[in-house]
Amino acid sequence: MLESVNMGVVQATLQAHDNDQKDTPNSQFTMTVVSQDPASPKFTLKDLPTSTTKQLAFTGCFDYDKAKQYKVLVEARDQGTPTMSSTATVFLDITDSNTHRPEFSSATYNTEVMEMELKEILRIGINDKDTPNTPGSRAVFSILKGNEEANYKIETDPKTNEGVLSVIKGKNFEKTETTELEIAVENEEKLFQCVDGKPVTGPTPKPNTAKVSVKVIDMNDAPVFKKQVEKVYRNENGPPGDVLLVPEVKDEDSDVSKLRYQLVQDPAKWVSVDPKSGKITTVQKMDRESRFVKNGTYTVVMHAIDDGQPPATGTCTVVVYLGDQNDNAPYLVSKNAVMCGNKVDRVDVKPTDLDDRPFAGPFSFSLGGDEELKSLWKLDPTTGTNTSLISLTSLAYGNYSVPLKIQDQQGLQGEDVLQVVVCECTGINTCRGRRPFSSSLGPAAIGLLFAGFLLLALLLLFCFLCDCQSKNFQHIPLNLQDEGNQTLVKYNEEGGGSIFKPESMFLKDGLKTPSAPPEYAVDGYRKGENYTMKSPAGYSYQYNFQEMPSGAGVMSVPQQNWSTIQRERENFRNESRQMPHTYSLARTERNLAEHIERKISSFPEEQRDCPAYSPYQYEYEGKGSDCQSLDQLTVSNLGNNLDFLQNLGPKFNTLGGICQQSMERRNVRL
Repeated sequence: MLESVNMGVVQATLQAHDNDQKDTPNSQFTMTVVSQDPASPKFTLKDLPTSTTKQLAFTGCFDYDKAKQYKVLVEARDQGTPTMSSTATVFLDITDSNTHRPEFSSATYNTEVMEMELKEILRIGINDKDTPNTPGSRAVFSILKGNEEANYKIETDPKTNEGVLSVIKGKNFEKTETTELEIAVENEEKLFQCVDGKPVTGPTPKPNTAKVSVKVIDMNDAPVFKKQVEKVYRNENGPPGDVLLVPEVKDEDSDVSKLRYQLVQDPAKWVSVDPKSGKITTVQKMDRESRFVKNGTYTVVMHAIDDGQPPATGTCTVVVYLGDQNDNAPYLVSKNAVMCGNKVDRVDVKPTDLDDRPFAGPFSFSLGGDEELKSLWKLDPTTGTNTSLISLTSLAYGNYSVPLKIQDQQGLQGEDVLQVVVCECTGINTCRGRRPFSSSLGPAAIGLLFAGFLLLALLLLFCFLCDCQSKNFQHIPLNLQDEGNQTLVKYNEEGGGSIFKPESMFLKDGLKTPSAPPEYAVDGYRKGENYTMKSPAGYSYQYNFQEMPSGAGVMSVPQQNWSTIQRERENFRNESRQMPHTYSLARTERNLAEHIERKISSFPEEQRDCPAYSPYQYEYEGKGSDCQSLDQLTVSNLGNNLDFLQNLGPKFNTLGGICQQSMERRNVRL
């Protein structure tokens, strides 16, 4: 129950029952309060209409700070012999109420605020002995004095229970330098007081108060226009140079003559401002129908800036109301129309006028052009906000240009041309379009197309055959059934082949040394008797041939003769590198032997033919590779029997056929 409840009955009812015979001393009983804790306030039992039921009552005041719970022991005793009794305990829980007034942390407070600044300037703390966050402890602040102009307000912070003092309307330093405020604080719940065990009744005592001194700090005040919004009325199309406004400005801190003015909003660039006086003057004609004019008004914003530190700015908005003039002729909303000749005989004509009433509609309509045009068309009605163009005869489908004359309410005339398309319609004002061109081909066209392609292919084939026959290619039968396609690939060629090799040269594996040497050896040199090699000019060089166990042959040349040949070969190679590639190849193929013979003829006589020599055996290099360069092959030791060349296998047949074809094409004879 609440601590602040007035003395009297308590919402606690006690009822007892005795099972002895009714209406006898044994069943009649009384109830009394035997004990209580704490002793104050005093609890008693109050009679109710029935003798078996009592109600608990008290006199005095509860004190939450002393006891938060009260314990009352009640006894019921009968009147029999011997007497019998029983007891019951009543527990009363007390809820805290507002029995303590809030008190300020300090009796006086000081704060300051910049002139005309709006913000929180002070927080005021309080002390309250009641239970926190209850109506009996939550503070309610108020300003009793010093806020006659409603410049301040004070609110309670719900988290800290502090008073927050704020400036809601700026204070002017020139009018007030210091303000004295008187702040009061109360609780949300009404204060309950108990004196001498009895609740105090009557008027609520005065709340606690505190003094707050607010100092206003001077700042540079902004210029103030007499009217922040100026309304000016002018007709549109007025001449430039018209003065719209000369403002009146006051400044508490600065000299008005030192103010400077500037425009911050003039979207159409129609006006200018005098930077010293603020006089606003037109520099162009103002058009009411301009996109910068909204609802017939044109807005200009001007600033006045003083010379303070920092500079302060005042703002004035000038609203120019433009009166309308009849400066726009009416015209057609749409200059194109479609007349469905198979459905209607007329089209709608809708004009408009940028001017406002009475310089716009209703309009007067008439046809322009000659009498022939008037015999084809008419306008009905001739006056109104819109009209219809009606054809007087059945018109051929096509395009028609109909000149129209439209006058507004004041007689200002506009001339326009309506382009009318008369056609057969399939929908609402939709002309039937041309049928699309077909993209399909019939059987005859497809046949002709294929015939043309076939003829073109035959013509290309005929040209190819004619070109091939002009080259006189000779067919070479090649045995490619077992070996697949064979191709002789010409790799990078560095010049003619070597004349001779100092290293040992091996015959292809499996070839035996013939009994007689072949007529030709290597690079145009002929083999003579007794293993001599002769050049085409008749000079001889001695060599030695020795058959190896593996079946290959080794041919050696005396060192004296070989050194001379080697030197000549190197000279020839150096000369070949300095020549163009095609010329070097031609010289190698046709004049190689002749060149060497000419070089050898310049040797001394004793070096041309030396029958006496000491054979020189080069080091045996083992079995040759299966893939030897063509420069390393020689058949000089096989004599004149070359029949084995007729059966060298399918690979050699293919190679020979390709080489033969190439030589025949070049007209080369062996």
